[in-house]
Amino acid sequence: MSDTGRQSFTDKAGSALKPDSQKSTTESMGDNVKGYTDSAASTLQPQGEKTNTQKMGDKFSGNSNENDQSMMGKAKDAMGLGGGERK
Repeated sequence: MSDTGRQSFTDKAGSALKPDSQKSTTESMGDNVKGYTDSAASTLQPQGEKTNTQKMGDKFSGNSNENDQSMMGKAKDAMGLGGGERK
């Protein structure tokens, strides 16, 4: 379960697993907005206030804000689903 005010893990997974080529423009834009909002929330929330589950979720989704590609992005690249963006 994600922390209050953060994007749920199931929403993130569903968005990441659907190929970009199958998303409508509106859906793609919504995913981008949600991703940026969640990344900002990750940055603003002190590590000491995050649950262990949220810390693991941030690590997996690339919300550590260290300019490394997320594990989800690497997995999408490996499957050819177009997840090559860097955060």
